[in-house]
This record gives sequence, C-alpha cells and structure tokens, in this order.
Amino acid sequence: MTRRIPLIPTLIVALAVATMIGLGLWQLVIRKPQKEAALAQLAANPSRPEIAFPRLPDDALLFRRAHGMCVEPVSGRLTGAGNAGFRYIVECRTGGAEGPGMLVQLGTTRDPMAKPVWKGGAVRGTISHAPDGRSMLASLFDRTPKRLLLVADTPAAGLAPNGTPDLSSVPNNHLAYGVQWFLFALVASVIYVLALRWRGRAR
Repeated sequence: MTRRIPLIPTLIVALAVATMIGLGLWQLVIRKPQKEAALAQLAANPSRPEIAFPRLPDDALLFRRAHGMCVEPVSGRLTGAGNAGFRYIVECRTGGAEGPGMLVQLGTTRDPMAKPVWKGGAVRGTISHAPDGRSMLASLFDRTPKRLLLVADTPAAGLAPNGTPDLSSVPNNHLAYGVQWFLFALVASVIYVLALRWRGRAR
C-alpha cells in the first residue's frame, strides 16, 4: 500500500488542497462580511455632508459629495465609458508647484478625437475611483490604493453630463471567489486520485 501511494507528492497535494480550502474560508468568513460592512457605509455616503476633495486615497470616502479647486489643468485624456462613449479626465494642480494634485472627470463624449478646452476653477461633484490600468492578477499583489477622482456635476463645454457614481461600480465577488477556491481544491483532489489509479494500473 505504501508503495502505491507516494508520500512526498501526496503531502504536497494535501498541502495545496488545504491551502485552497483555507483561502475559500477566508473569502467567505472574513472578506465577505468586511466587504458587506464597507458597502453599507458607502451606501450612506451620498447623504453625508460635502467635504473637501481628499489629499490621499481613502475608499471610505467613495460617493461622498466633495469640492475642490483646480488651479491649473496639467493634462487631459479620454478613457472608455461604455455606452456613454468616453470620459474626459483632467489632471489638476491644486496648489503650489508641489501640490497633491486632483483628478477631475469633466464629462463624456462620443468623439474619440475630442479635446475640450477647460481652464480650471472650482469643481463640485461626487468622489469615485479613477480608472485603474492594473490587471486583476496584478491588483492581487499590488496593494497600492486606487486613485480617487471628482466626477463633476457640471460638464465642461462640449461634453455631456457625467452619470452619477453608485455602488454598482464596487464589486462584491467574495462569495464567488470562495466557491472558486473550493472548486480548485475539489478538482486538484480528483485529478490526484485519478493519477494514483492510473499509476497503479500501469504497474
């Protein structure tokens, strides 16, 4: 019997399966309740008092009403906005040569060559996440907070109004992640058992 079941490979597979099960439990028992509590807080943010646009990223401030002063637009770019076409996002200097900066979403357009003219000034709107170019895999290892941007209430000339950011933009996939890890553990176990049976028959 001991010759039929190799010790070291079996220990490695058992450890891998135990790790997958542990990750699944972590997603369901820890991460899922944490995300649900965070979403409950975010759902209340639109009714909270307006604040100055934060100097540092803080996801707890998503969907809060905020205001800021764009002293000087430094650069602007178009980024995808689904059915709305493109979002026009401007990087602003907010004070002094070394100011912290602020991203402002000025509106949307269907023209991929649009170059709106905007000279800055006071902006009011809703806090949301800035576009993040990292892949899902990269974001698992890179824990750098996502940048925030101010989605302006009033669009710049030539742009359509922004949609209001809402909770649908914040994923809550921890149940799916937990089930996925359990499935990985099951598949790994089945494959290893089948490999042992094939090995036994080959002998």
